[in-house]
Amino acid sequence: TDYKSKEKQKDFGHHPHHLLNLWSPFKLKTQSVSAVALLMGLLGMVYQGKKQLPSPPTPSETSETGSPEDSPEVSSRFKLKDGRYLAYRERGVAKDKAKFKIILVHGLGSSKEMNFLAPQELIDELGIYFLLFDRAGYGESDADPKHSVKSEAFDIQELADHLQLAGVSFVVPVVNYWWRSLPDRVIKDDYRKKLVRWSMWFANHAPGLLHWWVNQKWLPSTSVLERNPVFFNDRDIDVLKTISGFPMLTQDKLRERSVFDTLRRDFMLAFGKWEFDPLDLRNPYPQNESTVHIWQGFEDKVVPVQLQRFVSGKLPWIRYHEVPNGGHLIVHYDGICEAILRSLLLGEEQVSFRPNTAIP
Repeated sequence: TDYKSKEKQKDFGHHPHHLLNLWSPFKLKTQSVSAVALLMGLLGMVYQGKKQLPSPPTPSETSETGSPEDSPEVSSRFKLKDGRYLAYRERGVAKDKAKFKIILVHGLGSSKEMNFLAPQELIDELGIYFLLFDRAGYGESDADPKHSVKSEAFDIQELADHLQLAGVSFVVPVVNYWWRSLPDRVIKDDYRKKLVRWSMWFANHAPGLLHWWVNQKWLPSTSVLERNPVFFNDRDIDVLKTISGFPMLTQDKLRERSVFDTLRRDFMLAFGKWEFDPLDLRNPYPQNESTVHIWQGFEDKVVPVQLQRFVSGKLPWIRYHEVPNGGHLIVHYDGICEAILRSLLLGEEQVSFRPNTAIP
C-alpha cells in the first residue's frame, strides 16, 4: 500500500517506558483530560456493524463547499519507537475538545473497522473521543516479528503516553487455561481446554497442514459456524442475523497466507505460555485514582463465566459486571455499550449487571 499518498503519517514521539507489568500502560493520567482503554477479548468485537461510530468533525464539514463525502476516509498511521507503523482511525468528538479519550483495542480476527454501539447523545454529552487501531499484523499495521504479550502492552503504552491513559475495561477478556493459578477443579472438565490444546499443537507444529485444512470446500462456512449453538446462545444468534459476521474468518480471507498467519500467531499468543500469571497482579490503582473492569455474559459459550468469576474473585480490585442471559456478543446488545461507558467514565453501576452468585 502506498501510505505516502493515502495516509497521514505521524510520529507521536518516543517516551521513556517503565513497564512494571501488563497493567502499567493503564496507570497514567492527566489533570485536564482522562483517557481509558477498552480491550475486546477473543471474538467479542470482530464484526463491523451497519452503524459506525461518528468521525470527529473536520474542516470540510463546516465549509460551504466541502463535505465528508467529498473524499474517501483514509487511515492515519503513527510510528512506534521500534520503527513499525500502526494504522488508526478517530471517532467521536474532536480530540482537542474531548473530556474523555478512549482507545478501543480489537480482539482476534477484527480490526480498527470494528464498531462500538455507543449512543451519539452520550458521546456528545460526555465529550468522548475514540481511537481505534489495527493491532500488529492486522489490517494496515506492520507486523511485529517479535510479537509477544509484552509487545502488545508496549504498543498500547505508546498510545497511552500520547493520550494519558487513566483506566481500563475488558469486555469478555481471554482466559488462558495454562495460567498456573487456575485450579484443576475449575478447568478439568472444560471441553474448550482440549480444543485449545489440539489447535495449539497444529498451529505450532503443522501450520501448513492447518492452512490446507481450513481451506477445504467441504468444511462448513463461517455463516454456519456463526449460527452454531455450541458457540453462541440465542441472543448471540439473533445478533448475528443483523451484522456482517466474521469478515477475517471467511475461507476467502483464510486463503491469504498473511491473514492466516496473523490469526495463527494471535491465537498462539493468547493461549501459549505467558511470562507472568495475571492472577498475581497487584492493583494498579491503590489510591482508587481509577478503576479496572471486566464485563462477561452469563451464558458465554466461548469464554465460560466460571473462569471470569474465578479471576475476578482472585483480584477483588477488579469491578466485575455480568450480563444475565448474555452470550459472547454482549457488546452488540442494546444498552451494553452505554452501560460500559457510564460505569468506566462516571462510576455508575446498574444492579442488573451484578453477578447472581446464587447461580453457579
